[in-house]
This record gives sequence, structure tokens and C-alpha cells, in this order.
Amino acid sequence: MEGLSDIGNTDGSDRFSAVHRMVDGVRVVTIEGEIDHHVRELLSAALPSGCGAAPPSRIVVDLGGVTFMDSTGINILITAYQAASATEGWLRVAAAQEPVLHVMQLVGIDALIACYPSVEQALTS
Repeated sequence: MEGLSDIGNTDGSDRFSAVHRMVDGVRVVTIEGEIDHHVRELLSAALPSGCGAAPPSRIVVDLGGVTFMDSTGINILITAYQAASATEGWLRVAAAQEPVLHVMQLVGIDALIACYPSVEQALTS
């Protein structure tokens, strides 16, 4: 494991956190809390959007600690997926809890972004 950084919540609430680390050249972003419009900027900062410096081209988003996600999260995941794809990379989702996975399946994002039951499986697939 190389490097570890935390994107904290600037409003003082404990509803959201994002920590990223590098594992064999893959950026693993571990998200915890609720993903809604209140944390849009924090989530956007945690995931590449194609703006600014070149983002890592291979990303695993660990949603195991996410208890709620609305369309804000879906839109940010799609933007990050497009940014990774533009560099011939990929973005994968790992460990989404059933309510979050259900939302992803309802909107069909699971057909666009590969979803895995664990971070380990997402890293080795």
C-alpha cells in the first residue's frame, strides 16, 4: 500500500468521509456515510472528474460504508467513470450495501460500471 489521504468534511458533520490509498497502481477510494447533494463537493474532490491534473486511470470505489446514495452520487460516479475511460482506464465499484446497489441497479449504472462484492475482487478482476 502506497500513500493514504483523507478528504474530511468541512461542515463538521460526521455524515461523510473519503479516504484514498494506492494499491499496486490502483487508486482505492473508501467512502463512508451518506451520499447526497450536501456532500457533492467532497465526493467530487475524492473522485477524478477529468479536470486539472491527470487522474489515476484505474480506480476502485469502495462503497461498503455508504448507507444512502441519491442521484448526486450516481452522477459523480458516471463523471469519474468517463474521466477514467478517457485515459483508457477503468472505474469499478466494490462492496456496495444492498440499498445502494439497488439504487445503482434501478438507474442501470451497474451496466456501465462494473460492481464487485469486495475490494479484493474489484482489484483482481
